Amino acid sequence: MQQIHWTPKLRTAVAAVLALTAAGASTAASVAPVAAENGMVVSAQHLATKVGVDVLKRGGNAVDAAVAVGYALAVVYPAAGNLGGGGFMTVQLADGRKTFLDFREKAPLAATANMYLDKDGNVIKGLSTKGHLAVGVPGSVSGMEYAREKYGTMKRGELLAPSIQLADKGFALQQGDIDLLATATADFKDDAATAAIFLNKGEPYKVGDKLVQKDLAKTLREISSKGTDGFYKGWVGSAIVASSQAGKGLITQADLDQYKTRELAPVECDYRGYRVVSAPPPSSGGVIICEMLNILEGYPLKDLGYHSAQAVHYQIEAMRHAYVDRNSYLGDPDFVKNPLDRLLDKGYAEKIRAVIDPKKAGVSKEIKPGVAPHEGSNTTHYSIADKWGNAVSVTYTLNDWFGAKVTAAKTGVLLNDEMDDFTSKVGVPNLYGLVQGEANKIEPGKRPLSSMSPTIVSKDGKPVMVVGTPGGSRIITAVMLTMINAIDYGMNVQEAVDAPRFHQQWLPDVTNVETYALSPDTRKILTDMGHNLGVPQPANHLAAIIVGAPSLGGKPVGNNRFYGANDPRRNTGLAAGY
Repeated sequence: MQQIHWTPKLRTAVAAVLALTAAGASTAASVAPVAAENGMVVSAQHLATKVGVDVLKRGGNAVDAAVAVGYALAVVYPAAGNLGGGGFMTVQLADGRKTFLDFREKAPLAATANMYLDKDGNVIKGLSTKGHLAVGVPGSVSGMEYAREKYGTMKRGELLAPSIQLADKGFALQQGDIDLLATATADFKDDAATAAIFLNKGEPYKVGDKLVQKDLAKTLREISSKGTDGFYKGWVGSAIVASSQAGKGLITQADLDQYKTRELAPVECDYRGYRVVSAPPPSSGGVIICEMLNILEGYPLKDLGYHSAQAVHYQIEAMRHAYVDRNSYLGDPDFVKNPLDRLLDKGYAEKIRAVIDPKKAGVSKEIKPGVAPHEGSNTTHYSIADKWGNAVSVTYTLNDWFGAKVTAAKTGVLLNDEMDDFTSKVGVPNLYGLVQGEANKIEPGKRPLSSMSPTIVSKDGKPVMVVGTPGGSRIITAVMLTMINAIDYGMNVQEAVDAPRFHQQWLPDVTNVETYALSPDTRKILTDMGHNLGVPQPANHLAAIIVGAPSLGGKPVGNNRFYGANDPRRNTGLAAGY
C-alpha cells in the first residue's frame, strides 16, 4: 500500500474536511444512523447508554431503561446527570397513553422574591448561580422512583445496581469526560466536599484516570434499599440539610418532606400530519415549539429550500415572536394562569404571520407584551424507544455545568443552581441571557420556568421520533430545527441532528449562528433584511431516535426498526441498541 506523504498543505486540507464533517456542513457527510432491531438508547455518556441497552436486553421497558440511565448519568456525567437536580420526562406508552412527569426543583419554603438583590435593588452577581443559596429542592430521585413505580416493570435494586457499581469501583475517564471536568476545575477548589471528589489530590484528572465516588455509591445504596425515603429522609436527607445550613442555604427537612413529583398532561399540537407531544409548564418548551411550528406551518419551507435566506428569515421571526410569549407569560401552573389555549391556537399563529414582514427582520424591542398580536444551555437529555412501542424522552439538569459547584458533604451529591432560572429581577438577564417577567418571579415552593423540551413525535398514534437536548434557552430552537430537518427536509435522523443550527430568543436582539450554517451570500441577504447575526453559542447535545426507518417515511434497512443519532458536537455520548 502506498504511503501518504503528509505535507503541511495536505494536513490543513484534511483538517478542513474533517471540521466540515463534524459541523454537519454537508448532510451527505453525516455518518449513517445507528440501527437496531429491538430498541434504542441515546444519551450524552457512553457508559450510561450501555446501562440502558442492557436493561432493554433483560426485558425491561423504555421507562425501566430511562430510570437506570438517569441514575447512571448521576455517576458518569456529573456535569449534568444528577441526584441533586431535577427534570422532566415525556412518555408515550404502547397502548397510546401519553403523560408528562414534572420533577423540576422547587424554591425552598424560605425563598423570597428579592433574595438575590442588594439593598439598592440590584442583582448581586453570582448569588443565584454558585453556592448553597442558589440551590432549589432536588426532584430527580422522586421523579425516577415515581416513573418506575407507575410505568416501569423492574425492581428498583436491579435498575440501581449498575450505577452503584460504577460509583463504587470507578470508571476510566475519556477525553470528553475530562473536557467537562475542566469547565469547573477552579470552582471545585472552593468547596472541600466537591474538591475531594472531582480533583485528584488537588489536581485536575487526566485521561485514563479512574473517577471513584464512594460517598455517592453509599447514597445510591440507600436509595436502592429505601426508595425516595433513602434520599429525602434518613441520613442522606439530614446531610443535605446540614450542608445547606453550613453553606448559608435555605433547604430544611420540611422542604425535602414536601417534595412531590407532579404528573401533568403533555402539550400537544399537529404539524404537517405529525402529532407533537412535549413538555407543558413549568416548561416553556412544548408550548413554544408548538407556537413556532404553528407559525411555520403557513410557509412552504420545503419549496423555499433548506437554509435559504427566505426560509431562515421565517424561522428566525417565528423564534423571535414565540420567545416574547415564553419570557412574558409562562410559569409554574400552581402559581400562574398560563394562556395555553391562546398560545397554541392556529388562529393566533396566523395573526403572528400577518405581522411578519417577508422582506424585513423584526426589531425585538418593538415586539413586546401588549403590542399586537402579543397581549399585555446546561442540562442533559436522553431518548429511549423499546420493542413494544413505548417511547421516553427525558431532560434533567443541575442548570449550569456542575450546578452550584457544591456537594452535600458525605453524600457525593452535587447540588443544582436552579434558582437562577427564576426571574431574580424583571428585565435583568439570567445565565442564558433570558430577560423574563413577573410570571416567573421567586415564590416559596414554586418551580422555576424551564426550556427543557423532551419531545415525542407520532404518526397514526405510534411514536416515530424521540428527541431532546440540553442547552438552556437554546433547547427549544434546537429541538424545533431538528424536527423541521426531518419533517420538512427529509433528512435521516443523524443528518437532522448534525445539521448546523441558529438561535434567536427575542432579547438580546441577535441571532446566534453556528459555523457553516449559512453561506456568505445567504448571510448577506439576511443582514440586508436587518438581521443581526452573531457568533455560535456553546454546543447543544441532541439525542434523537427515529422509529421505522432512518428518515420519516423512508425505507427500513433490513430488519432494523430503530435508528439513533448521537450529536457529534460533544464527544462523550453514544447511540446504541440491540
